[in-house]
Amino acid sequence: MDKLEISPEFFYTKLSDAKIHFERALDCKHTEFDTLYPYMIEHPQFFWYKRYVAWSELLTVVKLCEELQLNWRDQFTERQSEYIANRVMSSRVLDEWYETNDSKEHVG
Repeated sequence: MDKLEISPEFFYTKLSDAKIHFERALDCKHTEFDTLYPYMIEHPQFFWYKRYVAWSELLTVVKLCEELQLNWRDQFTERQSEYIANRVMSSRVLDEWYETNDSKEHVG
């Protein structure tokens, strides 16, 4: 059986995608989750679940990067890296992820 070789760039792309997905979920913007579960758009309480799903995806990709000894922290601020390292999505993470209240700096 042939050994599968995946480049570090593959994981960095997945990390960037997971970060964008999480930030779009934070901003209550459309994500793949909305496409998969369109009925949830009608129920605002599911925004918390949508954020949890995106956070879990981000943590999973970070864990893979760590296991492969890839530096994932370069794509995040120091504070964001701390949140990820703590692995707990709290209201503080949700409120302070961007370190600013200027919505123009959020994902477009």
